[in-house]
Amino acid sequence: MAGSSVGSPSGAGPNGGAVPSGAASGGAASGGGARSGGFGPGGAAAGYRPGATLPFGAEFRRQASRRRTQLALGFMVLLPLIILVAFQFESGDDDGGGRGEFASLADLATSGGLNFTLFSILVSASFLLVVVVALFCGDTVASEASWGSLRYLLAVPVPRARLLTVKLLVALAYSGLALLLLAGTALLAGTLRYGWSPLTSQVAAELTPAEGLVRLLAVLGYLAVVLLVVAGLAFLLSVVTDAALGAVGGAVLLWILSSILDQITALGVLRDFLPTHYSSAWLGLLSTPMQTDDVVRGAISAVSYATLFWGLAFWRFTRKDVTS
Repeated sequence: MAGSSVGSPSGAGPNGGAVPSGAASGGAASGGGARSGGFGPGGAAAGYRPGATLPFGAEFRRQASRRRTQLALGFMVLLPLIILVAFQFESGDDDGGGRGEFASLADLATSGGLNFTLFSILVSASFLLVVVVALFCGDTVASEASWGSLRYLLAVPVPRARLLTVKLLVALAYSGLALLLLAGTALLAGTLRYGWSPLTSQVAAELTPAEGLVRLLAVLGYLAVVLLVVAGLAFLLSVVTDAALGAVGGAVLLWILSSILDQITALGVLRDFLPTHYSSAWLGLLSTPMQTDDVVRGAISAVSYATLFWGLAFWRFTRKDVTS
């Protein structure tokens, strides 16, 4: 890419950051006295600690001030309330209108707070949560590049691996927070409106509220693991492109493509290797007894894909010229 070489590997410091102007020549001219003066081992400034740059808390607060973070988290709180209001307008005279299985799930949603939470998760898991996770993880690096501020972060200097690690952890923290806000708001609103009742579903016997809550927490945990694939893919695309929209949209489109391919039975055993093949395995956590075989396979698949994508992201970013 054309442009300044600030933050590029050729101009990087000992920890991946840029070497301050004149640092190399100043160190050479000073000889052995440089270390006792303004420079430390390796030519770094005296007192420079790579692990103290870009703290997690600072990046977390920085991302919290962004409008997309506020809107995404706000919508996670708003969605269960919208569903709750929508149920209040249900006329009850459209039975047999062709809604089928979804209608029965909607009827179960109004039987208790736990069931309302389960319904909110069900309608959000296949697309909305994918978009939110892709937004947090795909926008984190690409947006810095599009604003032209990425090279200045590296010139602080923040080591490249640390910059990516902190940004990834913050993105994952906000993704997990979004999932908890959705479930927590749904549980609170549903319990206040429909009461604290046993959890019922079409694949299990009635579960006591305490056991139902544990099952819901297990469902949330598995969804969080599955969504690591989206997080890894969006983060990788965020590193290889300067367009945040391309990173977010690319991750969502590839997830949808995998879901479509998973419906093609002609692919046979190849479907088992698709990242979305076990995305609905969390339904087994609601059955009686629990079916965990696909849950284990899905967790292994998700962690493997996420690790691969994150590894490629780190490998690419530590070797690219950052000119924006």
